[in-house]
Amino acid sequence: MLAPKKIKYRKPQKGRMRGMSTTGDYVAFGTFGLKAMEPGWITSRQIEASRISIARKVKKLGRLWIRIFPHKSITKKPAETRMGKGKGAPEYWVAVVKPGRILFEIDGVDAETAQEAFRLCGHKLPIKTKMVHRREGGA
Repeated sequence: MLAPKKIKYRKPQKGRMRGMSTTGDYVAFGTFGLKAMEPGWITSRQIEASRISIARKVKKLGRLWIRIFPHKSITKKPAETRMGKGKGAPEYWVAVVKPGRILFEIDGVDAETAQEAFRLCGHKLPIKTKMVHRREGGA
């Protein structure tokens, strides 16, 4: 599972997910990309499950890029614990995703294969997504 090697803060605050994605909002490496259509937290487990589903579909033909990384730790207090006594211990890691963010990119496959791979990948994710093509020319 993905987790950062070194972080500045062990227990970050929840934060907000207002507005559109300002970075990583265009297909930079591959030919086709999977774009987020709504905001959400994507866990490291969901990223890994998505990666496996795409890899199974594109096999050795295609190349895959993962454009998101789970930098934020989510804390949780143990079950049946009384209120107070501070913030809980880090439980899992999430990537904060805003609408317009490219999550995955693939190259070396035709449009039908890419569409099917991203459809299978979308089932593993908690947000709505859609497939986008690379824009030619000035991006």
